Amino acid sequence: MQHRRSRQRERILQVIAETDVHPTADWVYERLKKEIPELSLGTVYRNLKVLVEQGRIRKLPFGSTFDRYEANTTPHYHLVCEKCGVVKDFEMPRYRGINRRAEKLSDFTVRRHRIDFFGLCAKCRNSEKRGHSARAQSQ
Repeated sequence: MQHRRSRQRERILQVIAETDVHPTADWVYERLKKEIPELSLGTVYRNLKVLVEQGRIRKLPFGSTFDRYEANTTPHYHLVCEKCGVVKDFEMPRYRGINRRAEKLSDFTVRRHRIDFFGLCAKCRNSEKRGHSARAQSQ
């Protein structure tokens, strides 16, 4: 389906392209509602869907949490903090044979894959260390 160009959609794309936080729809809405008073959260969701369909952004579904979006559509991995939820791009050499290997081990035709690494970001890891040492000193 062909969509007419819209000022709101272009601003939504621009806001996503200018950040590296992998925003949610609500985050985008909060950034734009003062600039575009007639903007609704539903409009943001509809425009995000169109931008994904056009291949201009990627949707990163994270199961039961909110979907996140990014303008970087080139293949790359992500680091996800299990404590604060931050999502960061992670550049490392890609394992090029992984799709073929998955096909050989299954009855699936693999078109693409997504790998996310889960753990603690430096900020949360440091606050956890401070918490452990404070508890150890009080015992």
